[in-house]
Amino acid sequence: MEKGTKESPWKLKTPPLSSDYELYKDEKDGKEVLVCVVGKTTLLYDYRCIKDLHTMLKKHGDWMELGSAEQKPAKEGTVEAWGRSPKNPAGGWYGLKKGLRGRFGMYIPPLLEKLGLAEVAHNAKNNRMKAK
Repeated sequence: MEKGTKESPWKLKTPPLSSDYELYKDEKDGKEVLVCVVGKTTLLYDYRCIKDLHTMLKKHGDWMELGSAEQKPAKEGTVEAWGRSPKNPAGGWYGLKKGLRGRFGMYIPPLLEKLGLAEVAHNAKNNRMKAK
């Protein structure tokens, strides 16, 4: 059973079910982080994003488009845009690795689904999610 540790990471698929990746909880510089391993690339997200995203989705109350841009501005009203917004509880980006801070809308929603906190659509594109 996956536990979300380095030794037993959550094994996930991107929303379109096209790529596999792993996430696990760790600590970096005294801060709890989510480590996201996609092939040979490692991304870091603030661990509090799980609770914060779930809370926001519950308040939103309906389906929300994911978005998942990396090197370009995120579409307004998407999970990706919220994950970068100065108005979210973190006051900005949940992504912590300079140059690789985006893709929040691609890699975090499947974890919330795995944890039973959200539903995620699994279409080829234009995916969305909502809180459970």
